[in-house]
Amino acid sequence: MTAEILAPTPDSIARAAALIRDGALVAFPTETVYGLGGDATNDRAVARIFEAKGRPQFNPLIAHVTDAAAAQAHVVWSETAERLAAHFWPGPLSLVLPRRAGCAVSLLCSAGLDTLAVRAPAHPVAQALLRAADRPVAAPSANRSGTVSPTRAEHVAPALGDGVALVLDGGPCPVGVESTVVDLTMPKPTLLRPGGATREAIEALIGKLVLGPAIGTPGALHAPGQLESHYAPSLPVRLAATSVSADEGLLAFGADAPRGAALTLNLSPAGDLAEAAANLFAMLRVLDQPGIASIAVMPIPDRGLGLAINDRLRRAAAPRP
Repeated sequence: MTAEILAPTPDSIARAAALIRDGALVAFPTETVYGLGGDATNDRAVARIFEAKGRPQFNPLIAHVTDAAAAQAHVVWSETAERLAAHFWPGPLSLVLPRRAGCAVSLLCSAGLDTLAVRAPAHPVAQALLRAADRPVAAPSANRSGTVSPTRAEHVAPALGDGVALVLDGGPCPVGVESTVVDLTMPKPTLLRPGGATREAIEALIGKLVLGPAIGTPGALHAPGQLESHYAPSLPVRLAATSVSADEGLLAFGADAPRGAALTLNLSPAGDLAEAAANLFAMLRVLDQPGIASIAVMPIPDRGLGLAINDRLRRAAAPRP
């Protein structure tokens, strides 16, 4: 079954916005590529994005907003961010900034990090959808992982099937490559991904960019998820736990959790891996508290989203540097 494709009218945009508010996924055009959009403040909706794309790796996602004022509700703004946004927004530039205290965007969208990538797209359909949804929308490219990014609506539905509830057809994307990503949380602005906003134009505005390792500068930056010990709470983490001590916190999964922990949180009592993925980072943070000696984690099936969950848990449990 493939998703319905609709022209972007006031009625269809309102319908798409309602689906996003209800936790469903909607594909929509931006000036770069078609995005697979979900409510960035909804853990389960963000988990569905990873599931629909068939890539169970929690790479950080970009939160799409209407403008700089909307972005500042979620991230700590800076003078450099202001200069870049004033010149490039709305447009194909994403900025990585520190998450603001109390940020409503899902930790899963940030891959458990204290940073968040934000962008204000220029496409009128994207802007109309963001205004109607009235919330940030996480939206990676609307394709299965490893395939060519979609630049037309008809590219989307056959690839994603039931993973997307509706496709808004705004015609071909005028830019056709993903947004440029610049990290402003490093000592110097760092280019993580080249894209629709050119390096030359950015450097003309803010000076020389450091290049991330993916684009040719070894050692300049450790990209999220590359370190052996990563996504780690302050407490030790014990994996594959089938029993628990009274001084441990338990991160449970499924219906048969052992009893006796100081505090138990269940990723998914029903054994739903998408629900578990949505809860992972937030629950680890809750268990990482005074009065608990360590965190015991029950076994998670190593399939589907479980592969990504276990990858993050292994990194959390790895010896600390």
